Order: sequence, then structure tokens, then C-alpha cells
Amino acid sequence: MNDHPVAVKAILFDVFGTVVDWRGSVIRELTDLGERQGIAADWGAFADRWRAGYHGGMRSVFDRQRRWLKADRMHYERLQKLAPEFGLGSLSAEDLEQLNRVWHRLAPWPGAREGLGRLKQNYTIGTLSNGDTALLVNMARNADLPWDVILGAEDFKSYKPDPAVYLGAVERLGHQPHEVMMAAAHLDDLQHAKECGLRTAFIVRPDEFGDGSAKPDLVAVEPVDVEASDFVDLAAKMGA
Repeated sequence: MNDHPVAVKAILFDVFGTVVDWRGSVIRELTDLGERQGIAADWGAFADRWRAGYHGGMRSVFDRQRRWLKADRMHYERLQKLAPEFGLGSLSAEDLEQLNRVWHRLAPWPGAREGLGRLKQNYTIGTLSNGDTALLVNMARNADLPWDVILGAEDFKSYKPDPAVYLGAVERLGHQPHEVMMAAAHLDDLQHAKECGLRTAFIVRPDEFGDGSAKPDLVAVEPVDVEASDFVDLAAKMGA
């Protein structure tokens, strides 16, 4: 059993931006689509606005302003609005559905698989994402991510930062909050997990937003249990 001073039994990971490069992956697929369609556009801006729309939809569900809706449907709603602005208004419903599934095909950051593989030897590892189950399963299969368990907002019909999501995941694992670590590149996620009694690991992802207007978290301004430069570094610091 692991004897690292941060004594946890399970590590749960935020996925979008922490495990996978959502922005780079979406831009690559949009660029390929644009080339096939003969359309040139600012695909980075498209990706940023697409993701921002999802966050807005998620917030409306969290604030109980609208009924529960899966991440896939929120991504699709936003895609329907954005496509005409970027010259993709002629895409069929089937084409839009296929494009929307880019979120199921996101590529992992370098070192993610290696680090997760090492951590899996000592800990239960899993997701705690606002993505829905089918999306996370397909992503794991596509990117060869070795999760022991997939947990997310769909399991609890709410979104992070609702405490019900963090504490519900802990309960599903059969642990106490202090026995579970939340790993993320986003300090707000970690702060909410910490408030629920979980341990925290901050992984820096300086390239998450590329040249977009959003800025990544680069330094842990509030105390965390572990700070790592990537997943391989996290594995080393967790004794794996």
C-alpha cells in the first residue's frame, strides 16, 4: 500500500483541460472540416465560444434555471447557434451530430497515459467530470485512458461545483472525503473539492487555452496538497 504522506486511497480527475487537450483537439477537427468544405475561419475563436456556451448552459442547470441536460446536448445546442456564423450553416443534422462528437474524441496531454498508468498501480483512479457518462467512456476508449471508474455530473444530476457531486463521488467509492484526492488544472475546482473535505492536487496546464482570451491557472494561490507539472510528475510525487 502507498506510504506517501498524502494518504489517500483514490484520485479523481477533472477531465477537460486537465487530462485532455480540448481546445487543440477541437481546433484540429474544425480545421480539417473547414478544408473539406472549402471554408476558412477563426477556428480557435469557434472552439473558445463553443466551450464558453457549454459553461453557460452548465451554470443555468446548476442554478436551477433550467432542467437537467447532458453535456452532449448543451454542446449541440451551442453548435447549432455557432455553425452559421462560421460558414457551416449548410451542414446537415447528421453532420452536426458527428462534429459534436469531437468532444468524445479529445486527445490526452503528453504524459497523461503514462502518469495515470503509474498512479493506477497504487490508487483507484477515475474521472469526476461535468461530461456525461457515454462521452467519458468513448473518450477513454479513444484515448486509451486507464480509468478504474467513471464518475461525473450525470451520476448526480448536477454539475461541479455542487457539493453533491464531490461528496456523491466519495460515497460511491466507499471512502471518507479525506481518503479521496481531486486532481485538476483549475483552482476553483480544487477549492470546492477542498471545502468538501477532499485532498487536492494541482496540475499545471499552461497551454490549455492556447492563444485564446482565457488564461490558465499557473500557480496555486491557495494551499493544495500536491502541485505537479504534469501527470508523470504527479505520479512521482505520489510515490507511484
